[in-house]
Amino acid sequence: MIQSSQSKIAEYTARGWWGDITLDDLLTKAVNACPARLAVADAPNRAAIAGGASLRLRYAELDAAIDSIAAQLIQLNVGADDIVLVQMPNIVEALVLLLACGRIGAIASPVAVQYREHELSHIVGKLKPKVYATVCRCGDFKQANMAARVIAEHDAEIQLVALGEDLPATAVPLTGLVPTTEARARVARYLQTGRPSANDIFTICWTSGTESQPKGVPRSHNHWIAIGKVVESAPQLRDGDVLMGSFPMTNMAAIGGVMVPWLLCRGTVVLHHPFDLGVFLGQIQDERINYNLAPPPILNMLLKQKELLAKFDISSLRAVCSGSAPLAPWMVQGWQDEYHMNIINYFGSNEGVALASSSVDVPDPVERAGYFPRYGVAGFTWAAGKTIAFETRLRDTANGEIIVTPGREGELCIRGATVFDGYYDEPEMTRAAFDEEGFFRTGDLFVIAGAKDNPKYYKFVGRCKEIVIRGGQNISPAEMDNLIASHPAVTEAACIGIPDEAMGERLCAVVVLRPNTGLTLEELTAFLKDHQVAIFKWPERLVIVNQLPRNPVGKVVRRELRVTAQNTQQN
Repeated sequence: MIQSSQSKIAEYTARGWWGDITLDDLLTKAVNACPARLAVADAPNRAAIAGGASLRLRYAELDAAIDSIAAQLIQLNVGADDIVLVQMPNIVEALVLLLACGRIGAIASPVAVQYREHELSHIVGKLKPKVYATVCRCGDFKQANMAARVIAEHDAEIQLVALGEDLPATAVPLTGLVPTTEARARVARYLQTGRPSANDIFTICWTSGTESQPKGVPRSHNHWIAIGKVVESAPQLRDGDVLMGSFPMTNMAAIGGVMVPWLLCRGTVVLHHPFDLGVFLGQIQDERINYNLAPPPILNMLLKQKELLAKFDISSLRAVCSGSAPLAPWMVQGWQDEYHMNIINYFGSNEGVALASSSVDVPDPVERAGYFPRYGVAGFTWAAGKTIAFETRLRDTANGEIIVTPGREGELCIRGATVFDGYYDEPEMTRAAFDEEGFFRTGDLFVIAGAKDNPKYYKFVGRCKEIVIRGGQNISPAEMDNLIASHPAVTEAACIGIPDEAMGERLCAVVVLRPNTGLTLEELTAFLKDHQVAIFKWPERLVIVNQLPRNPVGKVVRRELRVTAQNTQQN
């Protein structure tokens, strides 16, 4: 399936933004160059997550495993452009399934293991996949049984394939990763009939669905490789580096942030998820991780628990990429000053945004927490260099004017090799998502920032639909989240607007406190006053909770916070 127009393919190929290399081609190059190098490793607690022993495959073994799974898919009549829904935790077989689909030209659609019937019924109805691949259990939850119920709801010819024991009656077992001679021959015969091109769709990932039902985002091999090159350049990955995948292998963070860079640097990918702090730190130490992704709350928490960090040797870790929420300046500076670690501020989306602030491009850690390079804008040079294969600009949300002066808020718009072509089977949403010149409208608000004589950065200020308007004054919840999270008693915070007849909205802070601490609204506002925060930004309500609601990729679900605020007394 090719969704990009021929004119776009021709233009981007001529500019060197796209090529004829698929992800399977990258894997084959690694297999030929370093067949005995460790390619992928399970987490040590794999048995508790999905059953089975933890696996470790070298590149030659990984190549064989891909053939084994590809042969099983072919036997189930899966071929080019057929869709395989994959709902698995981060285990070796999940990665192999994605790569097997890429090898034979099928389309993998990975979904979060946290999704239940509500989300899955919508996705299955949209996709009409030929195969639904999952695990018999994820933790204590019987994942395959749920999948069987979803399939039965749709009365469709969808083959359930499951890994593990106690399979549902309708499921076909996903068998071993060591192929027979016949299995490898079957794949070879199939590939003689045709191979996927770099412009064929490799995945259909799903947006987080914080504002509506999940939307499918098809992306080609060329899309993913363009993203991966930008990400690879930020931590300056080296041949054979060890990368850790601690985000679910379902979206931009895991695929663009780890999987593709892993193939580009012919490294080792160590899998992790669901998040377990002890296992996480143990893997960094034992596997000698060089590069990792971690959400901001984890980095904030660890930096405040130096006694815990002292129990592990994390000296191999050169860089950590963090995103999904704005970074706190004190956190970025703390890791750099105390552990000599480069925290990369990454702003990405399934649709194709890829802004990465590294210590090379934004050396000051405080600036790096909030600033991003103005990639794709003429006149600026970045470490990523020729890997930047897109254009960006800011547009005024009221009148559509292109913003070129610092300090004025505008919606980030992006066009180029990393940007998807449109939502799956959603023509109206697709039309609304792009402007008249083909720029994707991200829904994210930025301002141009930096030195007066060299305004080379973007600064994130919030989502278009998340801005709280109090008496005509705009308040960015993202800004307040970080300010409040820097309070010594606070582990993490998220702010929302609550309706008010007089002011339109007032700001409510929802916080998680550190153990054995307390916080009142008066104490919080005094703290913000000491930090010289404008009075109109001070929260006028404080709600304390045990944890913040998050979607499967770690983003705070603010609509749930509004329900919590309505049902919780003020502190």
